[in-house]
Amino acid sequence: MKNCLSQAVFLDRDGVINAPIVRAGKPFAPTSREEFQILPGVEQALQVLDQAGFLLIIVTNQPDVARGLIAREVVEDMHGYLMNKFPLDDIKVCYETEESGSHYYKPQPGMLLDAAKEHGIDLSKSYMVGDRWRDVGCGLAAGCFTIFIDRGYAERILQVPHARCGNLQEAVPIILSHSRD
Repeated sequence: MKNCLSQAVFLDRDGVINAPIVRAGKPFAPTSREEFQILPGVEQALQVLDQAGFLLIIVTNQPDVARGLIAREVVEDMHGYLMNKFPLDDIKVCYETEESGSHYYKPQPGMLLDAAKEHGIDLSKSYMVGDRWRDVGCGLAAGCFTIFIDRGYAERILQVPHARCGNLQEAVPIILSHSRD
């Protein structure tokens, strides 16, 4: 049982939980269940965070659904797998494109704000972990401590995260240490 429902770790999906498909230095979401590969160390990292009492919530942009590149059912199948395999409390998804102007499409903080209302989360005591500039921007806009997983993509990070690391396993001690301060 969770002993502290007021803190959450928000996790981007592609590049944090599962391996992205990288083309020309840019990351893309997998478009089939076969391409959907969990990154090493994710299960252990999530177990440690769960045992520490954090709510674990994936927040992910999936604009390829709106673009017709993947069926929503395929994405939902991936998410069903994640919910069954890991100690996740929720998965929030924005199926729209950036051009839609949605307040849910990261870097907008809509998914985090909704999750905070639904789960009673104190965003100022919570964390956003992601591998793209959009994740950092989203976390900062919501008032979270941000951790950037640097995968060396060919894109700039537009805002400065609170911390940087190489994968989710490396993010865990940063979160645990910061939450004790």
